[in-house]
Amino acid sequence: MTAAADGIWQFSDDRGQLLSAAQWPTRIVAYIQAGATLWDHGLLPLGIFGSYHDGAAPDRAKSGRLPFGEVTYFGAGASLDPDRLLSSGADLVVAVSYGGGQVYGIDPDAAKHLEERVPVVVLEVGQGRSLDAIRGRFAALAASLGGAEPPVALDAARERLRTVATDDAPRVLALSPAGDEQVHLARPHSWPDLRALADLGVRLVEPPAEGGGNWSTVAWAEAASLAAPVILADTRANASPLDAARLGNAHNAHNTHNARNTRNTRNTRVIPWNPELPASSAAHARFFTRVSEALAGR
Repeated sequence: MTAAADGIWQFSDDRGQLLSAAQWPTRIVAYIQAGATLWDHGLLPLGIFGSYHDGAAPDRAKSGRLPFGEVTYFGAGASLDPDRLLSSGADLVVAVSYGGGQVYGIDPDAAKHLEERVPVVVLEVGQGRSLDAIRGRFAALAASLGGAEPPVALDAARERLRTVATDDAPRVLALSPAGDEQVHLARPHSWPDLRALADLGVRLVEPPAEGGGNWSTVAWAEAASLAAPVILADTRANASPLDAARLGNAHNAHNTHNARNTRNTRNTRVIPWNPELPASSAAHARFFTRVSEALAGR
């Protein structure tokens, strides 16, 4: 819904649409990543919804510090009922997009149905935006709604990471397990948080060129052959759990054919990775700190 420019509340989203409401929005329903971000700015959403990757329960890995007991979950993907969402009294929906302004995680018809009845803010979180830019846009939205994030030592966390990310620091591989046979390897340039690591000097492993724009899907043995001492492992509900033994067995199988590669996989450090981090200073500082500690061997 794009209303007249004389509303009490106004915000221009990343589609270039001016959203307006006659009353200050207080009953917000948001995509789970956006809801976690708003909560870090002191704004507790009425409810959240997930994506087509999510199920009947909200994904704890994507929820940041949201208090689930105080937030309604409206479902995910095709299971999201827009009329149930509207009947909750929601007066603002906050969604994300991975390009072109298309609402992520909601059927197009359902998104249209919502936009005809309530303001829908869409913020870009895809590879076309830097981590700083994404965080800044969410901070602007939160400020327009009366929220503000408490002071966080984000700059200090960045500098600590820059200090330990030397040329001889361990290399880092980001991946998403896909079962017993395969694993998705992340392309660093496609993920704002991984690009932020690279900008701070972290040496990220580039996967094979074959595959999609965001991931290269390979067998476990091929992933193990990359010999990355630090693993960022996708912990979202749609990813298979990372079995350290599986990675070790794959590496050992690879070594059978390549005796020169003898790195002990027991020394691999695995860091939980949420590719849909809340876009807040607190969440980003925690992420940088975890990577710093892994690189420093702590």
